[in-house]
Amino acid sequence: MNKEISVSSSLSNWLFGLVVFAIGIVNTFWGNDPGFGVFLLLLSFVYFPPAINYIKSRFGLSLPIWIKIALGLFIIWAALGVGELFDKINLMRMSF
Repeated sequence: MNKEISVSSSLSNWLFGLVVFAIGIVNTFWGNDPGFGVFLLLLSFVYFPPAINYIKSRFGLSLPIWIKIALGLFIIWAALGVGELFDKINLMRMSF
């Protein structure tokens, strides 16, 4: 059972990390705040298992699940509400 939880946790980390990374790319290159996009790109590494393992082995630190969830909610709120993600996606689509 622990292995199943670990696999599903790893998969959800990869998925959410990729979503945040994509949001960071959109915000970096389309829109008016590339700094916010770079910030999201850096935050996305908190969710990638290789980065998690590196930080844990190098510094002995690991983020509790509740911090990852709170950070994820903040990222979604900031990207959708404040960051106007859908408008930036439309800008991206029009530039191609």
